[in-house]
Amino acid sequence: MTISSVPDDGQISETTAFNAALEQVLARQPPLQSMEPAVVRARRLEGGGPFPPPVYLPQGVDRVVPGRAGNVGLRVFTPDRVGGVYLHIHGGGWTLGAANQQDPMLWAIAEQSGVAVVSVDYRLAPEHPYPAGPDDCEDAASWLVDHAAEEFGTDRLVIGGESAGAHLAVVTMLRLRDRGAYPGGFRGANLVFGAYDLSMTPSQRLWGERYLVLSTPVVRWFADHFLGDRDEEARRVPDVSPLYAELHDLPPALFTVGTQDPLLDDSMFMAARWRSAGNEASLEVFPEAAHGFTLFPIAAAAASKTSQIAFIREAVS
Repeated sequence: MTISSVPDDGQISETTAFNAALEQVLARQPPLQSMEPAVVRARRLEGGGPFPPPVYLPQGVDRVVPGRAGNVGLRVFTPDRVGGVYLHIHGGGWTLGAANQQDPMLWAIAEQSGVAVVSVDYRLAPEHPYPAGPDDCEDAASWLVDHAAEEFGTDRLVIGGESAGAHLAVVTMLRLRDRGAYPGGFRGANLVFGAYDLSMTPSQRLWGERYLVLSTPVVRWFADHFLGDRDEEARRVPDVSPLYAELHDLPPALFTVGTQDPLLDDSMFMAARWRSAGNEASLEVFPEAAHGFTLFPIAAAAASKTSQIAFIREAVS
């Protein structure tokens, strides 16, 4: 397993200063766990919270594919030359976000990696708790495995996502593998500050009340909406917490996380288990970076994006 970090003192000091400013902004807002998900979603569409309002690009095309509970929405970005397809699953704690709320990031991946990007608009909790979101992601992935060649001219596939999206990406790969649909599927997994143990890793439990995008109460708020009243042991079922799954026969993975992220252990533990199961794994740990740091205007984010683009390009080459 390759483990790397960012040694540049200038980047570290910039990240630390950005975190301090971000904490001040968040301190003036209601705690996330004090609001209903519908309220948080509305605020985010208006630019409330730590992220700006979404920007919609004309390059994005909305379509639907069949799923077990009805149609599953997709947001598709296709560059002029397509060397592969990246199945993207957005973050938001299984509760927030949408496929059309990260257009600039997805279009940048498409252009710079030379891949078509297909982002899944899965159903959200608590209106649609587990297993609705994972089911939608599995159905979208199955469709892509079967139809990528005819739709995009290539069957070279990569999967990935951020936060809850990274969790759903791993669950999706495991589901396809276990039902025999995996061979010929994904060549790489781009897993960015994911949550892989929903019964809570030590870093999740020990983080405490400090509100830096996430906090221990916020992590619990998300998981409770997704899983309802399941007890701790039920939250360790591999389809819920893939850290506890058999991880054999999975593609090379790039794990990305910052040291100031309550989900730090999730990436570190999963990368080690990924490698010990016989798969290739690279782990990039960014000093002082917070959860969601790749969305912020800092050098650490740019460095991480460069690594992710290189990983995706290599996976489909």
